[in-house]
Amino acid sequence: MKYSRSETKKKVHSLPEIKFENQALTSFSGLIIIQKLLTALTFPSRLRGCFAALDGGKIFPRATLFLQLIVHLLLGYRELQQSRYYQDDPLVKRLLGLQRLPDIATLSRFLKEATAESVDHLHTLLRTLVFERLKEMAPARVTLDFDGSVQSTSRRAEGTAVGFNKKKKGARSYYPLFCTLAQT
Repeated sequence: MKYSRSETKKKVHSLPEIKFENQALTSFSGLIIIQKLLTALTFPSRLRGCFAALDGGKIFPRATLFLQLIVHLLLGYRELQQSRYYQDDPLVKRLLGLQRLPDIATLSRFLKEATAESVDHLHTLLRTLVFERLKEMAPARVTLDFDGSVQSTSRRAEGTAVGFNKKKKGARSYYPLFCTLAQT
């Protein structure tokens, strides 16, 4: 098919008009999907039950602080210091239901104040969520895949050991064991 000259040419004498507007842009737009998932699982309300004993007189609810740590990991950050990269992000604040995010010291104190009882409640909640999904899926057979990992640390922290670490030989590291369902 042939095109006419008028169909192929365009005048380029004028420049397009550019407008600069004050917009609250975010690079974490995928959190909308995470927020929908957490709402469908009723995760925030269930999480509040895990930390109910710790919430007396605190500005930030402990469940919200834990949820921020989950979001922190989902965004790809590993160190608490890196929370400054999304400190002013409106979508992170919206997901957490906060107008202002807690600082690093608040998150550190929260981790220090966590009791064995609250950790047990959290483990129970996470186990319950996995079993609920399995019940909905109703697989004929369940295949569990156990994989180990190496997470190096430069400190002499509790729970670390010197072991096989291909990238940093002789470094103290964590050696967590992950279990996933092979069907998913």
